[in-house]
Amino acid sequence: MTVTIQGIEGLPEIQPGDDLGRFIAEACQRQGVTLQDGDVFVVTQKAVSKSEGRFVNLDEVEPSPLATQLATQWDKDARHVEVVLRESKRIVKMDRGVIICETRHGLVCANAGVDASNVPGGQLILLPIDPDASAQRIRATLRAATGADVAVIVSDTFGRPWRGGYTEVAIGVAGMLPIIDYVGQVDTHGRELKVTVICIADELASAAEMVTGKINKVPVAHIRGYAVPRGEGSAKEIVRAAELDLFR
Repeated sequence: MTVTIQGIEGLPEIQPGDDLGRFIAEACQRQGVTLQDGDVFVVTQKAVSKSEGRFVNLDEVEPSPLATQLATQWDKDARHVEVVLRESKRIVKMDRGVIICETRHGLVCANAGVDASNVPGGQLILLPIDPDASAQRIRATLRAATGADVAVIVSDTFGRPWRGGYTEVAIGVAGMLPIIDYVGQVDTHGRELKVTVICIADELASAAEMVTGKINKVPVAHIRGYAVPRGEGSAKEIVRAAELDLFR
């Protein structure tokens, strides 16, 4: 198996209301990338959120007493803390100036995905309201523009407990199943696999970061050669059920 990962370059700075799928299709055409059925596009959350206008102006935020207390304790902007609290369904842990939250999507991450990087000063950017729907819209636009049946992953950067550094994970998917289930199959020694379930959507999202990066201004990666499991999957399938969460 040969898998290629290519950054799609030349996209303009994304603005609210922009048709991100059309921008990707046009950039592929300029770059000489002809889409094929089974291709995968990984699109960074920041680009998706910008196109969907998921901005908050800090000067319009009135911090709550709790946000003010936490900000004073940790030397942070109380308005930023307030936005994090508003975007959180549950506070998992607060310590050393870090708020680990469960978002309304069920994602557990730092600061509920609220970010100030790569956006104009005085603004914050939030996660898409429905990342699966975002991925589906991009997929539909690419199919209409090119005729190719591709899969789309919306990725975001997460830290990991017990591991240093950050990596990309899938927060939205369309046109593929996010997980490969090997349970019931046998390994090379004839043993039946009991619990082996691989999140291929996360693996593809992480691999794409090698060409997108954080400061390269390349928010889209094109992956070819990996036989993704096809189907109408959802990133919600990746979120561990509460009853199986040993750390809740």
